[in-house]
Amino acid sequence: MIKGLIIGLLTAVLAAGAFAKPNIIVIYTDDHGYADLSCQGVFDDVKTPNIDALAKAGVRMTDGHSSAPQCGPSRAGLISGQYQNKFGMEANGDFEKKEGVLEAFRACHTLPERLKKAGYVTGMAGKSHLGSDDSAELVKLGFDKVFFKHSNAEGSWNMDLEGKDISPQVQKGGGYHLELISTFACSFIERFKDKPFFFYLAYRAPHVPLDAPQKYLDRFPGEMPERRRQALAMLSAVDDGVGRIVETLRKNKLEEDTLIFLIGDNGAPLKIHKIDAPGGGPGWDGSLNDPMNGEKGMLTEGGIRVPFVVCWKGTIPGGQVYAQPVISLDVAATANALAGLPDDPVLDGVNLVPYLTGKTQGAPHETLYWRWLGQSTIRKGQWKYLRSDDREYLFDMENDFEEKHNVLSTHPEIAATLHAEMEKWADTLSPPGIWSQKSEGMSKAATEYYDWYLDGKRDAPTPTIDKKAERRKPAKAGPSEEQIFSQRDKNKDGKVTWEEFLAGRTDKIPALEANFKHRDTNGDGVWEKAEIQQ
Repeated sequence: MIKGLIIGLLTAVLAAGAFAKPNIIVIYTDDHGYADLSCQGVFDDVKTPNIDALAKAGVRMTDGHSSAPQCGPSRAGLISGQYQNKFGMEANGDFEKKEGVLEAFRACHTLPERLKKAGYVTGMAGKSHLGSDDSAELVKLGFDKVFFKHSNAEGSWNMDLEGKDISPQVQKGGGYHLELISTFACSFIERFKDKPFFFYLAYRAPHVPLDAPQKYLDRFPGEMPERRRQALAMLSAVDDGVGRIVETLRKNKLEEDTLIFLIGDNGAPLKIHKIDAPGGGPGWDGSLNDPMNGEKGMLTEGGIRVPFVVCWKGTIPGGQVYAQPVISLDVAATANALAGLPDDPVLDGVNLVPYLTGKTQGAPHETLYWRWLGQSTIRKGQWKYLRSDDREYLFDMENDFEEKHNVLSTHPEIAATLHAEMEKWADTLSPPGIWSQKSEGMSKAATEYYDWYLDGKRDAPTPTIDKKAERRKPAKAGPSEEQIFSQRDKNKDGKVTWEEFLAGRTDKIPALEANFKHRDTNGDGVWEKAEIQQ
């Protein structure tokens, strides 16, 4: 009888452990281009070993998206778990400028509010863009512990770096903002390690102003645009923070009890010409979207396809490269399910865990949608239909993820069907309709961007050069073709094979294969010196 009782108790304990609510950490980077994780395999200059390790232990999503091509709406979508257009949050400034939008957002059942009801302790640190920078106000969104800090200027917090509660107050000084919020995250984990917790870590990196300390800049010597160096340095600080967080989890034996997301909020702002302007202020932030076309402020892949990593050691098999389309809205749906909460049709995302563990096959989404001011797009299977004001495009994403070939004229019936579906979805938004949020100023900018990136009209004028700022000139991104060729040609025979080009990296990266084929102009499987493109 005693033996049976012990077995029963052990079974109950094991069952409880198997279904214990995991901790959830969401790391959100800022204006971080698709190319800029070293595990993406696009450029050699970026160094993110800790994020790479996270991807190796989990899943690197090659078709991961944000819900908007701009910071504010993207974050509102993430925290609400809904297409942010449903409550009127279309673009930066809408919380302040449009009546009722902030109130509608605050009326949402936010992700931290949901998890609090499930017994989670919740926290956030970094950039807000959630309607307030005041820690006392951010608590009202469901965050127990808050440290707003997006620069080296004043912040706001209700818990200090030792994990001690304080009254909501201004925070001053203390060091580099990216390091401080990493410290806050680690202190939060240490304090609440015995409870299920949710933490949202929003690094303002590599978003301008570019402000990396010298110790990070020193990690990237050699000739490159200074803005590129700054971006890489800021991302290196982010990567250090990710390493510290994982080490804190490991020290407390929480790695296998914690689901981690790392996602970019939108693509990098290239400003077309990638001008290496001095000072680190407005303009190109030094990050790159290759091989995706376009940039922040566009619904092309360069504006919405972002770095996207998911890791849950011991539950989600590691080393995966997942190519099905997913979106940042999936975070809330996944967290809601893992917390044991009932399904909520208000949430627009999907629980990704069954797909990433292999329990569920197929694509998580049948259809994904976006609307941003005068632009709208729909992704369904291999097809993506895109409108920018009166322009229309149809892309075959299986064969042209770089969006270089508009096939609308050869598949008009597919475009018409997708347009009808997109219109039906747009009628559920606030305000309804595809063009209801059209902005004259943004339409003018979109005209220039779509001319350049999709229609091949390369006549956008380079901004006026300040003669006193000699560095302010269009800059090549990363190492030159000659430098890349020399690095890859290991045996110095004047040829680079596919194996040499990989340089030990996985061959399961579509961008790598596309980059190699682009260089191998005659298609013989070897990149030769004569094929170096200037």
